[in-house]
Amino acid sequence: MPYKYEAYDVVVIGAGHAGCEAALAAARLGKETLLFTVSMDSVALMPCNPNIGGSSKGHLVREVDALGGEMGKIIDQTYLQSKMLNRSKGPAVHSLRAQADKQAYGNAMRRVLETTDHLTLKQGEVAEILTEEGHITGVKTCSEAIYPCKAVILCTGTYLRARCIYGEVSNATGPNGLSAANHLTDSLKRLGIVLYRFKTGTPARIDGRSIDYTKMEEQKGDERIVPFSFTNKREDIKKDQVSCWLTYTNEMTHTIIRENIDRSPLFSGTIEGTGPRYCPSIEDKVVRFADKERHQVFIEPEGMYTNEMYIGGMSSSLPEDVQVAMYRSVPGLEQAKIVRNAYAIEYDCINATQLKPSLEFKKIEGLFSAGQFNGSSGYEEAAAQGIIAGINAARKLEGKEALVLKRSDGYIGVLIDDLVTKETTEPYRMMTSRAEYRLLLRQDNADLRLTPIGYEVGLISEERYQALLKKAAQIEKEKKRLQETALGANQKVQRFLEKYQSTPLKTATTLAELLKRPELNYELLAELDGERPELPEDVTEQVEINLKYEGYIVRQLRQVEQFKRMENKKIPAELDYEDIESLRMEARQKLIAIRPASVGQASRISGVSPADISVLLVYLEQYHRREKER
Repeated sequence: MPYKYEAYDVVVIGAGHAGCEAALAAARLGKETLLFTVSMDSVALMPCNPNIGGSSKGHLVREVDALGGEMGKIIDQTYLQSKMLNRSKGPAVHSLRAQADKQAYGNAMRRVLETTDHLTLKQGEVAEILTEEGHITGVKTCSEAIYPCKAVILCTGTYLRARCIYGEVSNATGPNGLSAANHLTDSLKRLGIVLYRFKTGTPARIDGRSIDYTKMEEQKGDERIVPFSFTNKREDIKKDQVSCWLTYTNEMTHTIIRENIDRSPLFSGTIEGTGPRYCPSIEDKVVRFADKERHQVFIEPEGMYTNEMYIGGMSSSLPEDVQVAMYRSVPGLEQAKIVRNAYAIEYDCINATQLKPSLEFKKIEGLFSAGQFNGSSGYEEAAAQGIIAGINAARKLEGKEALVLKRSDGYIGVLIDDLVTKETTEPYRMMTSRAEYRLLLRQDNADLRLTPIGYEVGLISEERYQALLKKAAQIEKEKKRLQETALGANQKVQRFLEKYQSTPLKTATTLAELLKRPELNYELLAELDGERPELPEDVTEQVEINLKYEGYIVRQLRQVEQFKRMENKKIPAELDYEDIESLRMEARQKLIAIRPASVGQASRISGVSPADISVLLVYLEQYHRREKER
């Protein structure tokens, strides 16, 4: 007989990176929240790469933190090595990346979950989503227990009907040999949710004692540590760092792979799911990039209290004997002992065009979705969706308007807009190139962009918000001072410019104008700046970037204004696209399927042309005119 438990406001299914952020956001907003996990050992699990951040992903982590999320704080506690990537390039593409102690990370996140008010963590498998007349009423577990609730957030990751495969071995398990979630899929299908099958993979883990590091290039962390969380200071989290190592595949590696390619389930047809284009397996790389003589292989520690080393760049689903030969052909891995075999994993997910920009399903009131179940890949993409889904589930229960970040607000806005607007036919990965306004959406200014929103939502404390306001005021005051501090073309100034190989002055200028020169920076200009105030480093960093790139920033702000005009042209939810006779058939079908919230969103749908948008704009003018006349 089914047993009915006490009611909750929000139930979150899955305690991966999306589920953790979703549950914390909902609970911190005062909603009684129940977080289900198939295993307590899988809370905040990192089944693949042992790091947080990286190119563009570091932006997402800092944005999650700026909104009041947890991922940045946890990685600051548990990192083994920290690096700011792309330092040789402009600030728009600087991205923070940290090696994580996997076990410590999961333990720290679990501790936060277990000590958060209004949040209950429970091991169990949800088998059915309960609804009445298209509204969420609860969930039922495999044990027939019913948990009434008002909202559900699906954060199933790679667990739904998961299958781990290498060679001819196929195990119906989730990542790391944990139980798959095999019962929920049928319930989702009954609700009319269309499911896809995606695939991802992971490389082998090798006993560090069997590795010859003398044949590899050592990769050290940065001396100058930059925290992920804006609540942390560098000196508070600095620690001794652990090295990573770089080696390469070679022709022998590639020959072993080519000779056994017919045994790869990826090429034999055993694997049905679509894999990630931007994180291919080593056999995929060897086939697709046949002209490459070698590929990078990163040797990364899994934690302080394990010898396991992650072999980055060599994920595979080849048979075990081929894996042994393949890995041992790499310099430094000649005697490698495999602790865990590489494998591919297939799982059920959705095309996220079934969701509103709020991450709520269009057809089911109160059902939200986040993370890899939405067709994305990566811990960071999952956390970013999780916090938005958690916020919006809570806001829905309060009758408040959903939080929808625009593409001009942050990488999170770009990520979610891409997922819900564009048909994702492969696991989606965030990249800096996807963000049109990346000079404005830098990782260094995530707090200035998003912390006011986090405060308005209710996830940012008054103390943190006031500290941000103080920082913003200091930035503006210092920018103004530099713009108003004049310098003559005197001998002192000319000697300074000659010293740093900078063009001499012909007329007077300002400190702000000198700061714009690529060979000069805020620190160097201290020699000419007798009235410089003592300011925190994060303030002077913003001053320098804002003045140095002022022309480009102003240009992008103009582009954003044009973009917002299209975003502000809302499309009524009840609009009947069949009435718009001049629309092409493909555009009509796409618009009916996705039902964009604005003309801006409509313009980004694949198959909707600029001519279709012109037709839509004309029709909307007529539509609004008719509505006014009624």
